[in-house]
Amino acid sequence: MATIQLWEMTAPREPFVRATRQVSPGAGEALIRIAGCGVCHTDLGFFEGAVRTHHALPLALGHEVSGVVEEAGAGAEGWIGRAVVVPAVLPCGECPACRKGRAALCPKQVFPGNDVSGGFASHLLVPARFLCPAGEVTAEALPLLSVIADAVSTPYEAVRRSGLSEGDVSLFVGVGGVGGFGVQIAKARGATVIAIDPDAERRELALAHGAALALDPTVQEPSLRDRLKAFIKENRLPAEEWKVFETSGTPAGQTTAMGLLPRGGHLAVVGFTPEKVTIHLSRLMAMDARAEGNWGCPPDRYPEILQLVHSGKVLLEPYVTLRPMSEINAVFQEMKEHRLHARAVLIPDFF
Repeated sequence: MATIQLWEMTAPREPFVRATRQVSPGAGEALIRIAGCGVCHTDLGFFEGAVRTHHALPLALGHEVSGVVEEAGAGAEGWIGRAVVVPAVLPCGECPACRKGRAALCPKQVFPGNDVSGGFASHLLVPARFLCPAGEVTAEALPLLSVIADAVSTPYEAVRRSGLSEGDVSLFVGVGGVGGFGVQIAKARGATVIAIDPDAERRELALAHGAALALDPTVQEPSLRDRLKAFIKENRLPAEEWKVFETSGTPAGQTTAMGLLPRGGHLAVVGFTPEKVTIHLSRLMAMDARAEGNWGCPPDRYPEILQLVHSGKVLLEPYVTLRPMSEINAVFQEMKEHRLHARAVLIPDFF
């Protein structure tokens, strides 16, 4: 048995509480010493009570994890000592959905920080089957890789499903962490990327990391659509079949994204909001367009994403801030008040 430390959610909107648990890896399981755990807006949704966890409280949240396998159960011993990224959604690999290539629909999937105890802890116990080897990585860089588990992999899967290719036009509505990584992924595929965000700092960051144009949607004159049209015409870009990615996770962003969908366009719903949104759904029919969402990213795509990071085509550091895990309550308060301008990665500092 191993003793692990956790920061647990005991009730919605109540401060996280430090706790101790005893765990032991079973057959096929790995116990990972956590190097870093990213804080996602889904975690905030759980914390606020807008979304209920599958596992009863108390529960350690956190599903963006990187670390080193410290112990393993029977059949998983080969993972011991290896640096890994833990996919945010771990399928069983055996059910009909998994066999059809629809791992996101797996009824036995494990979502750390929702189905089981998560990464706001010293260690994480998960099935080892779909762990992603992190490769040769320094101890300093390993915590940054945690955000691959959701903030990078989810927009990556959305871009892949959209069929985005060289010469296409892509729009990202909301270019914070998830959208900022999406901009880089789309640029790496050879697309012309347009970033849309009301925050000037985020727009500047997007321009520095792949966006050809960054627009403020709150400017009324000329309209957002007119500014887009002028840029498209001036640069002789396709006026149809844009790939539009909603990565803000806000009602305003989702309304904007649907409103910008052109003829033959593709709308990828990447961001999440528990709030209801009124949209003109018939636009899909009128524009002969399509809309699609994706629940995370299948684990077998993770090595491709790691390659983008290791090659420098997708940079993590500009969009990440490292914080001690003991500051978890302050970090959630800052995120709630929109004072956190980068994706926080919590570093375990249990003593």
